[in-house]
Amino acid sequence: LGLHGSYVTTVGDYSAAAAQVILPHVIGSLEVYEQQTSLPLVIQNSNTIVLWGCDPIKNLQIEFLVPDHDAFGYWQQIKEAVAQNKMRVISVDPVRSKSQNYLGCEQLALRPQTDVALMLALAHTLYEEKLYDTAFITDYTVGFEQFLPYLLGESDKQPKNAEWAAEICGLTAEQIRDFARLLVKGRTQFMAGWCVQRMHHGEQYPWMLVVLASMVGQIGLPGGGVGFGWHYNGGGTVTSTGPVLSGLGSITNPPQAKYKADFRGASEHIPTSRIVDCLLAPGNKIAFNGETLTYPDIKMAIYSAANPFHAQQDRNRMIEAWKKLETVVVLEHQWTASCRFADIVLPVTTRFERNDIEQFGTHSNKGLMALHQIVKPQYEARHDFDIFAGLCKRFDKEAVYRENRNEMQWIQALYDEGVKMGASLGVTLPDFTTFWQGDGYIEYLPGQPWVRHGEFREQPDLNPLGTPSGLIEIYSKTIAGFAYDDCPGHPVWMEPFERTHSGKKDKYPLHLQSCHPDKRLHSQLCSSEAFRNTYAVAGREPLYISEQDATTRGLKAGDIARVFNARGQVLAGVVISPDFTPGVVRIHEGAWYSPQEGGKAGTLCTYGDPNVLSADIGTSQLAQGPSAHTVLVEVERYQQKAPQVTAFGGPQIVKEEGTSAA
Repeated sequence: LGLHGSYVTTVGDYSAAAAQVILPHVIGSLEVYEQQTSLPLVIQNSNTIVLWGCDPIKNLQIEFLVPDHDAFGYWQQIKEAVAQNKMRVISVDPVRSKSQNYLGCEQLALRPQTDVALMLALAHTLYEEKLYDTAFITDYTVGFEQFLPYLLGESDKQPKNAEWAAEICGLTAEQIRDFARLLVKGRTQFMAGWCVQRMHHGEQYPWMLVVLASMVGQIGLPGGGVGFGWHYNGGGTVTSTGPVLSGLGSITNPPQAKYKADFRGASEHIPTSRIVDCLLAPGNKIAFNGETLTYPDIKMAIYSAANPFHAQQDRNRMIEAWKKLETVVVLEHQWTASCRFADIVLPVTTRFERNDIEQFGTHSNKGLMALHQIVKPQYEARHDFDIFAGLCKRFDKEAVYRENRNEMQWIQALYDEGVKMGASLGVTLPDFTTFWQGDGYIEYLPGQPWVRHGEFREQPDLNPLGTPSGLIEIYSKTIAGFAYDDCPGHPVWMEPFERTHSGKKDKYPLHLQSCHPDKRLHSQLCSSEAFRNTYAVAGREPLYISEQDATTRGLKAGDIARVFNARGQVLAGVVISPDFTPGVVRIHEGAWYSPQEGGKAGTLCTYGDPNVLSADIGTSQLAQGPSAHTVLVEVERYQQKAPQVTAFGGPQIVKEEGTSAA
C-alpha cells in the first residue's frame, strides 16, 4: 500500500486501546504488552496478589508467538502457597474466574463497571488512616496535591470514602476498609487485566490503579507494585538472553510511491475501533489523544490476518457502514463472516503450506524453531508474501517489494540478522543451513529474574519514566490541557452510558461480559465443528448464567435462549454456573456471526456473536477505544423452532470461472 500511494492507517487495537493510550501519559510506556516482574520474585516476596479483572489461568493458554506455557508452573507454586497460607490471592471480579477456582483464592465480588469507585475508596481509606506511603508519593510522583481535593470531596462535595463506594460497588464499607488495610500489610502485587478498560471511560481504570499502587508505595520492589500483562504472552516468566527476530517489515530505503499521497484535508490515521464511525460519517471531526482528526472518505478496505466481523462492536450498525465501501478485499484461509461481507477473497496458505521461522515464548524469549512446509499450497491458496508481490507487479513495484528475495531467502536473511544480534549479546547461533537442515530448534540460555520499574525506583533521575516529568503522573498537565469533559487531568469516577445497579430501572437488567474465550483464541478455531462440539450447547455458543437468573426466566441447562437488547438479538445455549452472581451473564467473544438473513441489519444471530449486542461508543475522547464490556441485555427462553446456524461452511460456487488469475 505504501508503494502504491495514499492509505489510511489505524492506531491502537481492540485488546487494550484505552490502557495503551492513557498509560504512557501516566507511567511512561504502553505497559500492556511489556514484560512483568518475574514470577519467581513474586512467589518469593509477595504477601498478597490482587488479580484485578485478571484471569491468567484462562488467558495464558495463548501468546502472540508460540507459547511455551512455562508460566503455569509458577502458578502451580502460587496455588500451593495459597493452600499453605503463605500468601493471599484476592480476585476482584464480579465472577468467579478460572484462576480463582484453580487457586482456591478469595474474591471481592464487586458489581460490574464499578472498579474505579472501589479504587477511589481504597485510596481515600489509605489517606484518611494515614496508611499511604508519603515518601513514595513525594519522590516518585507528581500531581497528588491536584488529585486530593477530588478524592476528599472538596471540589464536588462528595468524599470518595468507603460508604460512598459501598453503595456503588455492592460491597460493605468495612469490606472496603479491610481491603485497603491489607494492601499495606506486607508486599502487595497488583496484577491487572484488560477487560475492565474495554468499558466506557475505560481509561480511568488503569490510571487509578497506578495511583492506588503509588499510594501503597511498592512500585519497583520485588513482588510489589502494579503491572498489566501477567495474563498474556507468558507475562512474568524469566526472559532468556537471545536475539529477537524481526519479520517482514518496512522496505529498506523505499522509493517514492507510484501515486502521490493526497488525503484532501482528512487525517491519515484513525483509531482502530472508530472505523464504522468513519465509514458512516466521512468529514466528521473527532478528538483523539490531543489531536483533532477528520474522518477520511474510505472507498476500499483490505484486511489481511484480520477479522473485523469478529472484533468490531455493534454488528448491525457495522452492516450499514459496510454498504458505504465500494470494494472490500479479505486475505484468509477460513471462510469467516468478514469473507462473506467481502467483494474479493484471496485465499492464503496456512502455516502447514509454507516455510517459516518462529520464536517461542513471547516474554520468555525461549528460542527459535524452524517451521517446514508440510504440504504444498492447496487449491488456489498462495503465500501472503506472493499475493502482495503479485499486486505490486500490477504497478511495477514487484522487485522493490520482494527486495530480490524469495520465501527461503527472506527466512535466511531474518535468521542471519538474528545471528548478528546474538553475537552482540554473547550468544552464538549455528549458521542457517545447520539450523534449517538439522534439528531446527534452538533454546537460549535462561536469563535472570527482573523487577518491572526496578531501575526507576533505584535511580529515578538516571532512569526516568517516559512521562513529561519523568515521574508517575497522578495529575497529567498534558491530559488536563486537552480539556476533555470525559477524561480530565486526574482519574475520576464517571457513570458509563449503561450499567446494572445504577439506580435506574432498565428493561435490560443483565450485564453481559464478552471476555476472552477459554476454548479458543478470539474467533480462531470456532470454525472447527469437531472442536466446537466440545463446548457448544444445542449447537450454539454458551450463555453462562446464574441459577437465580435462570430460574427467574424459566431457563434450564441446555435450553436455547434469546439474548437481546435494543441493538440486536442472538441465540445461545444455556449453561447454569455457580460462578456467576445474579445480574451478570457471559458470552465469550469470538463466536462467529451467524445472521438468519445475510446482510440484513437487525436479523437474529443464530449462533451467538456478542458484538451483535455491544455498543459502538468510544471509551472517551482520549483513546476512542472500544466499550465492548458496557452492555446490558435481557434473556428469555427461545420457544420457536431453532433456526439453522449459518456461520459455518462455504463458500458456495455459483459459477466456475476459467483458470486462476494468479
